[in-house]
Order: sequence, then structure tokens, then C-alpha cells
Amino acid sequence: MLGEGTGPRVLVLANQKGGVGKTTTAINLGTALAAIGEKVLLIDLDPQGNASTGLGIDRRSRTRSTYHVLIGEERLADVTRATAVPNLHVAPSTMDLLGVDLEIASHKDRTFKLRNALRVLANPAPGEANPGFTYVLVDCPPSLNLLTVNALAASDSVVVPLQCEFFALEGLSQLLATVEQVRRSLNQALSIHGILLTMFDPRNNLAAQVVADVREFMGDKVYDTVIPRNVRVSEAPSHGKPVLLYDLKCAGSQAYLKLASEVIQRERQLQAA
Repeated sequence: MLGEGTGPRVLVLANQKGGVGKTTTAINLGTALAAIGEKVLLIDLDPQGNASTGLGIDRRSRTRSTYHVLIGEERLADVTRATAVPNLHVAPSTMDLLGVDLEIASHKDRTFKLRNALRVLANPAPGEANPGFTYVLVDCPPSLNLLTVNALAASDSVVVPLQCEFFALEGLSQLLATVEQVRRSLNQALSIHGILLTMFDPRNNLAAQVVADVREFMGDKVYDTVIPRNVRVSEAPSHGKPVLLYDLKCAGSQAYLKLASEVIQRERQLQAA
């Protein structure tokens, strides 16, 4: 997708519905991929900045952010920060992103700002070090705005976190239509990497029915891994840590490690195809 040279695989986490575990998945999938040997960059494109906070990046220290990258004032490499997780870096966000739509609306390349920034990151100038990221995860806002379109236009595949609740399929249909529209008009290589069922409570009969319905509707696009509703996963962000650092042995941590393995397995299948 990034062209010139062999760049990282770019996966965007998107769902226009809030509260589905999107940011939690971005943080913990990134951590799990790093734990199994990948070098990961998490790009926070959500003005709320929860992915940055959840990785321990203090809001007061975010003087340069993804906002400055999108308006062309900074290179992605210059805003990227190391985290407490080895091999996991983050490009943090700030509330400034709320106004980025208006600032770049008149630019001809407004939908390709992130793609262009990633190409520069993956193909540094002579004499500059290549950060060597193997995966880039992009955490989007819970809306289908210009930030999300930038992410979709820059990515190889979409990971869709989907809460096990009654209206899940309704929101999924809208997102799939948007992905198809972006694929036709901006990024022909874009595909659905997988649908991730989140916040699953086995005691809830409705949750089990949602799982069955989504698997029937989307088939093998649904990951085998299901993320359970787990108190430790909910607690971890308040400590500025991924759940894998907060409590490695809890059910949520183990599920995200399983998801990372499944993501790698799907990547190998794609490369072999």
C-alpha cells in the first residue's frame, strides 16, 4: 500500500459507533504484537486521545501530535514517542484534531495526508534511520469523518471491533458501505482484515445470539478470537498501561495475545495468496 520499498502493514481500527472497544483493542493488540516480536507504531487519530493516555503519554507533554502531521508542520517520525512497552511506539493525539477537517478541507490531498506521512516514514531520506516498523495500527474517532477517511485511504486492511449487543449488525452495515466507498474511490487495495467481537459475556443469551448472527453474516471474516467483558481490561487505562502489563494472566490479556497470533496468521495467508 505504501509503495516504494517494503513498508509496514497498516491496519486501521474503525467503527463509527463509540464504546465498542476500539481504542482498547488498538492499545492491547499493539502491545500483544510487540510482545511476540513485531515493531509497532500506534497512530492516535482520535481527538479524545485515549489511546495515548492508555499508553502512559501524559496530556501535558503532547506538544506535537498527529494534528501537526496532518497539517504538514511535522513529520510522523518527529512526533512518535516510545512507550513503556518494548517495540511499541505511539504518535499521540490532541484535541487540536477536532479542527483539522476545516484546516485541510481546501487541500487537494486532504484525504491522503496520513498516507503521504506514512510513505515518508517508510522511505526516509538518505542518511536518515528507518524506524523499521512492521505494523502500524491507526485508532480512529468514533465517526466517519475526514480523519477516518484519511486512515482508510492509508491502510491495507480494516479491523472492526464490534460489541456483542443488539444493534451491532446495523452499525456494521454502515461501516462496510463506507469501506467499500473508500475502496472504490481512494484505495483499491483496502480490505476487511477481520471483525472482532468484543465485550462478550457468556452469561448473556443475547450476546451469544449476536455472535452467531455476525458469524452467519460475515463468515470467515470474523476472527475466531472473542474478547470477553473483563474488569481488568477496563481498569488498565486508568493506570496508563495496556492490560498485558497490568495483569498478564487475566482473560482479557490472554484473548489479546490470541488475537495477535490470529492477525499474524491471516497476514501470512494473505502474503501466500
